[in-house]
Amino acid sequence: MENFLVHNRPLAPKDWAIDAAVAVAAFLFGCGQLMLTASSIVIPDMALRQYLGMVNVVPTLSVFVALALTTLPLAVRRRFPWPVFLFVLVTFLGLQDAFRGFSLTIVGPVVALYTIACERGRTEAVVAVVLAVVGLLFADAPSRTASLAFFTRFQNITLVVAAALGGYAYRTHRAYVAATEQRALEAERTREEEAARRVEQERVRIAREVHDITAHSLSAVSIQAAAAERLIDRDPVAAKQAIATARTTAKDALEEIRGMIGVLRHGDDAAETEPTAGTERLADLAAYLERAGVQATLDTQGYDRALVPAFVDVALFGIAREAVTNIVRHANAHTATIRLTVEPTAAHLVVEDDGAGAAAAPEHGPGPAPEAARRTGGHGIAGMAERVSLLGGTFSAGPRTPGGFRVEARLPLAAEKGTS
Repeated sequence: MENFLVHNRPLAPKDWAIDAAVAVAAFLFGCGQLMLTASSIVIPDMALRQYLGMVNVVPTLSVFVALALTTLPLAVRRRFPWPVFLFVLVTFLGLQDAFRGFSLTIVGPVVALYTIACERGRTEAVVAVVLAVVGLLFADAPSRTASLAFFTRFQNITLVVAAALGGYAYRTHRAYVAATEQRALEAERTREEEAARRVEQERVRIAREVHDITAHSLSAVSIQAAAAERLIDRDPVAAKQAIATARTTAKDALEEIRGMIGVLRHGDDAAETEPTAGTERLADLAAYLERAGVQATLDTQGYDRALVPAFVDVALFGIAREAVTNIVRHANAHTATIRLTVEPTAAHLVVEDDGAGAAAAPEHGPGPAPEAARRTGGHGIAGMAERVSLLGGTFSAGPRTPGGFRVEARLPLAAEKGTS
């Protein structure tokens, strides 16, 4: 019964004040109508007034009390919509015949019915309209003439139906506005989530690029520094050459990182826009392997840079650089091959070595095993796979028979730029 008797809608003090004002306004409206119809202002002809049964006297206190009973309960109409509606409707139907000659206003039942249609929905509004219409049809009309009784009934029925339609229309409009606001909030939340997702993707991409640059360059610097340390006493010239190579490698790495940061920099200074390294620098990777003691073979006879989009070419170089860095750091290999070809719809890269296979990875204690990390997809493998996936290509990395490791990437030539 709580749902029927009490409408659990939260009401602010402002809402209660509005309902009280509505109740007072309805009462004052009824008082004005009562005074006008009880006087000769509306129908000045005395004979006609007597024929219609309309008195020409000042309404008594009991008439105003009856009017208050049909209007003042509207102050709690939104908290108790059905009790208020039933009370004011029954009071109106019962008292309008008790004060013949005086016109009690139907504004109380009309406002109460509007509240049900607005607060409770279509089904309950239809039920309330049926109750009001039936009551108005079968209750005695406060008139001695059939014509005036018919007009009064028709007028009152029209008012209650209009009130129900108006209340339901306002309810529908309010629901539409609420749904629109909810969709706007959802769209804003979705935009924020999408922006956060794109920022996270960009952060990962930048981290991958920095990882590729630093891992490759620091490995080269470490190898050249170790060579210089071994040769400094017996072959100072070779040691100086190793140090010079390390310095050049470090300088190149710093320039690449500086160019990357320049694109991200804010301010009035123009960002550096020097093209990113592509497959034209594969020879540097082969030289890097040679300096690390790995015999390198570079096969690019089947590759034509003119047929490959620039962003695919850059991605291929990044994958090759990461694969070569893994060979130097983890493979303990003696030979390595970099093979690059162009097919009708894709560019194909293969990097393989003869290092220890996955099965040869030794057991290890706490902390990552370098060989196992390379074989099972460490950060470098994951970065290569992600780069290929973003460009819509295929990627594989794993041990080969009888031994060694193979990285293979196939990037479509029609891949969309901007995700590498």
